Amino acid sequence: MTDPAKVRRHAERVRELVASVVRTQIKDPRLGMITITDSRITADLRDATVYYTVLGDVAEQEATAAALESAKGVLRSTVGKALGLRHSPTLTFVQDNVLDQAKHIDELLAKARTSDAEVQRLAAGATYAGEAQPYKLDEDDDEDDDEVANDAPMEDRR
Repeated sequence: MTDPAKVRRHAERVRELVASVVRTQIKDPRLGMITITDSRITADLRDATVYYTVLGDVAEQEATAAALESAKGVLRSTVGKALGLRHSPTLTFVQDNVLDQAKHIDELLAKARTSDAEVQRLAAGATYAGEAQPYKLDEDDDEDDDEVANDAPMEDRR
């Protein structure tokens, strides 16, 4: 069984190595404005998934994906040598859609704010459907209870 801390360290190291190699050694013109955001590695240290984002339109994103696939061998050998493991982990590149998710969350929050403002606007002029105090208070019953308690013998009051 592999230590989870060791797996996390290796995953972080894979992320750093891939980012460094992409920045310095890969000279593919298809490679766009890429950022390596995260990497995860399996507990047996055989498979690594590298997450990345690309600025640009769909064509640039597809070109960057193709460039990473073609450079996978160089990246895998560099990662394997640097980690010093018996088996170099296979690399899988996944486009991270964090920006799309963040945009979607921002849209949902804006929609929630507008609906909250509408609810507050409607509630400002609202009145109770019935009486302001929905519970009946019988003041006569409270006075009767106090009189009964005072008339009881001392033993019963305790």
